[in-house]
Amino acid sequence: MSSLGMTGRLIFSLTLALIGFWLVAVAAGVYVMQDEFGEIFDSSLKETTERLASLVVDDLLQNEGDLAPRRLQNVTRSRDESYLTYQVRDATGTVVLHSEDISPRPFSAPLEQGFWEDDYTRFYTVAALEGSIFVQVADLKAHRNEAAIEGGTALLLPLLILIPLSIFVVRFVIRRSLAPVNALGKAIASKDSGNLAPLAPIALPRELQPIAHSVNRLLGRLRSALAAEREFTANSAHELRTPLAGALAQTQLLKMEVRGRETKFRALQIETALQKLNGLVEKLMQLARAEADLGQTSELVDLAHVLDLIVDEFQRASHDGARIEYIREEGAELRRFISEDIFAIALRNLIENALKHGSQDEAVSIHLDAQGTISVANGGPVLTPDEIELNQRRFARGTTSASGAGLGLSIVLALARQMNATLNFRSPATNRNDGFEAILHFSEALSPA
Repeated sequence: MSSLGMTGRLIFSLTLALIGFWLVAVAAGVYVMQDEFGEIFDSSLKETTERLASLVVDDLLQNEGDLAPRRLQNVTRSRDESYLTYQVRDATGTVVLHSEDISPRPFSAPLEQGFWEDDYTRFYTVAALEGSIFVQVADLKAHRNEAAIEGGTALLLPLLILIPLSIFVVRFVIRRSLAPVNALGKAIASKDSGNLAPLAPIALPRELQPIAHSVNRLLGRLRSALAAEREFTANSAHELRTPLAGALAQTQLLKMEVRGRETKFRALQIETALQKLNGLVEKLMQLARAEADLGQTSELVDLAHVLDLIVDEFQRASHDGARIEYIREEGAELRRFISEDIFAIALRNLIENALKHGSQDEAVSIHLDAQGTISVANGGPVLTPDEIELNQRRFARGTTSASGAGLGLSIVLALARQMNATLNFRSPATNRNDGFEAILHFSEALSPA
């Protein structure tokens, strides 16, 4: 039951309720029918006995003196077809006349006027000739029960048709009634940081209109909050980079001007510290953007072209550019509704990580296949699963002598989730006995988020 949706639960509950009500109605109907049938059978039993009594008296008067038990001559019927049987008894209880389809053994009913019954039969007795003759007619209770059962069965049979019919009708009515709810749910589900536009007008019932208004107000507040966050991130990056760049420039000038060996060494240490701080600020700004959930966009972007530009920039600007081997399979394309900036940050971190922590005398391979999967592989020792897991934590670093803040892979992981992509790691790398490989696979995106 817990796995059913709202529609399934309503269909199940309402159908079960309808079946329950119908069964209660059938039970009440059978009870009423049994009571009414009892009155009808009693009336018929009484009327038959009274009419039979007059006939018996006339017959006995015509055959006065003949006390041997006799059978009244009538049309022969089988016992199964006899609903009423009778006996005529004298004041001593001796049977003087009886139905032809029963034995002459006296009924168990007493010789008293009126109704009497035992566990199986209901009797009616009429006294005649001043109490010297008693006419008793018997009616089996099984006949009455059979009539009630047949009536109840007749009421239950329509249920076999009504159950599937009621399920169909209930399902149709519920689906039609819940259609606005489903439409509202789909509209809300489509909203994320890449699509915070107000909900499109939907014909909603009065009960759901406050929800749509509240969601639109919430989306408006989210748009404002994200816009403020983006502005703060951009301004913070600019405000932090400017004084750091100035301090680094002044330190480099100071290093050139000082003469003492010890002073020059201290200036070099300050320069190194400022460079590390500048790199840490850059990574923190990237981490802030990763947590701002800005990966999706409403425009289709050619990410393969962005990758071309990133690789070309590394090959031109980096002193390790000669180590980069870029392979783009023929016909390989990667078009997604993903922000260019977010994609570029993720790939820059993967390439920087491979250049910095990979073997310095081995190439870094960047590969884009026809399915749109990007892999970045580098040489180096094989990493254990624990070491791979450690490198994914923030500010955690494995056994490496390279500089860094330990944020690269954690930033890429956060951005991969925003881009609806999966990031996997292998060590050793594919088709190699050593090294490390990061594989970024993008799921299909046929429409903007």
